[in-house]
Amino acid sequence: MSKKGKWLFFAWFVSVIATSGSLYLSEVLGYTPCELCWFQRIFMYPLVCVLGIASYRQQTVIIPYTVPLLAVGGSISIYHILIQKLPHDSAIAACGPTSCLDDYLNWFGWLTIPMLALAAFILIGVSLLQAWRIEKRTAAE
Repeated sequence: MSKKGKWLFFAWFVSVIATSGSLYLSEVLGYTPCELCWFQRIFMYPLVCVLGIASYRQQTVIIPYTVPLLAVGGSISIYHILIQKLPHDSAIAACGPTSCLDDYLNWFGWLTIPMLALAAFILIGVSLLQAWRIEKRTAAE
């Protein structure tokens, strides 16, 4: 497998882990996701299929189509983190049956579900950027 293919595979693998983790938290552990968690899922789940195909074919042509998913999903994660971590009015975070303030997972006092989602969006973005750079470098040679 080429270096480009490894980066594409890593991006796909991160999306699979993020999707599997979110499904495990809700379906196995029974944590009800808040609305912002649902929106983050909406932007993560398609990446499993899209990046799986890109990884299998070792093609970076799909990268421009993933950028909006990564940017919007990452932005929602940042907003969710801000709601959870900054001083706030609790009425602002009442976003459905489950409050966006609920912290089902809080490792080390700072690592929450939205932070894990943001890390996944960032890792996927960096991986795709690396794959794109490798392809541009080999095309120039």
